[in-house]
Amino acid sequence: MFRRQVLTMALGLGAALAMSGAAFAEQAYIPLVSKGFQHQFWQAVKSGAEKAAKDLDVKVSFEGPETEAMVDKQIDMLAAALAKNPKALGFAALDSKAAIPLLKKAQAAKIPVVAFDSGVDSDIPVTTATTDNKAAAALAADKMAGLIGDAGEVAVVCHDQTSRTGIDRRDGFVERMKSAHPKVKVVSIQYGGGDHLKSTEITKSILQAYPNLKGIFGANEGSAIGVVNGTREMKRKVVIIGYDSGKQQKDAIRSGAMAGAITQNPVGIGYKTVEAAVKALKGEKLPKVIDTGFYWYDKSNIDEPKIAAVLYD
Repeated sequence: MFRRQVLTMALGLGAALAMSGAAFAEQAYIPLVSKGFQHQFWQAVKSGAEKAAKDLDVKVSFEGPETEAMVDKQIDMLAAALAKNPKALGFAALDSKAAIPLLKKAQAAKIPVVAFDSGVDSDIPVTTATTDNKAAAALAADKMAGLIGDAGEVAVVCHDQTSRTGIDRRDGFVERMKSAHPKVKVVSIQYGGGDHLKSTEITKSILQAYPNLKGIFGANEGSAIGVVNGTREMKRKVVIIGYDSGKQQKDAIRSGAMAGAITQNPVGIGYKTVEAAVKALKGEKLPKVIDTGFYWYDKSNIDEPKIAAVLYD
């Protein structure tokens, strides 16, 4: 009788522990603080994060400032997320240095930080889920050079010069032109904060300043749409290469207004960020960078299944 009671108690304790473990898994909270919320790219990242949360039985939140110029607001969001004592954190930095003091607090509290899309100039993140932006922008440079006869003036409209993605896309494009296409000259690099309206005005000023310009690279969704709109308003025909996807870019490529673009895998970025956070919580070893891939797409391959799977509306 006594042995049966002990066994029953042990089984009951085991069940209770299992239930508490399951409850912990359900309650593990992982906020993702993004660079923005307005672009379709970020909505796709969000959907990937939410799918991973469902698959891995954790709770996530996803937020970012209204525009990618709001560094201070993003820092406030990061502080608020950390105040909720999350189990882990996903962070896409608008300013790769400004967030470091807060990330040090996360590290001190043993909250694993997973960087996504845009890395941080620090070894605090346990990994970074991102596109190889330098390589992707180098491919954009090669495509641009091929389309303009490997000679002439081109410009870059970039989202910022503080985030890792802004820096790497700018440098990847410029450095490839210098090394592989010496007759192509990058005559202007301007920053529009990823805002299509501001990028439109910047594009118009570039076109006025350089009447012989042959091409413009728009380094993210908002930048690329601004370039398309600016060239249309100025009635100028130049080769436009974009970055990211979204309905407006896809429409511009189908119409011929944009020659082509680099697409990332935003759903994959969101999924891999949450997956990496869960692995970090379990003490699993992670690579320094999780390369989520990129593709070139234009009118010729936009409807191919492999490409269509990584485009988004």
